[in-house]
Amino acid sequence: MEKDLGKINKNDTTDIVIRIDDFGGRKGLTIREFVSSERYTGFTKSGVRILGGDFKKFKDIINSIDESEMLTEPVESLDSEESPKKSVSKSPAKKPYKTQEELPDY
Repeated sequence: MEKDLGKINKNDTTDIVIRIDDFGGRKGLTIREFVSSERYTGFTKSGVRILGGDFKKFKDIINSIDESEMLTEPVESLDSEESPKKSVSKSPAKKPYKTQEELPDY
């Protein structure tokens, strides 16, 4: 069972599709990018799936957002005299790792 709830345009070739679906026998809400281009048309890997059991928690979180928090605030020009100038320091170029032991632990 698939039920498209709506879509939001991201750019000329990509929409964000919101749908209820049944994947692997488990109902859920899927929010995924859908691309329409000459090279590929279909859903991408970019997105998220909320299982039906977690939907109430997801809905409560979304409903807790105050819409005023989502309004964009005007940005002051960086060229104005009132704006402090930020200094940017460049770190020296890092050398490529030569051995397995030099790789960082993640």
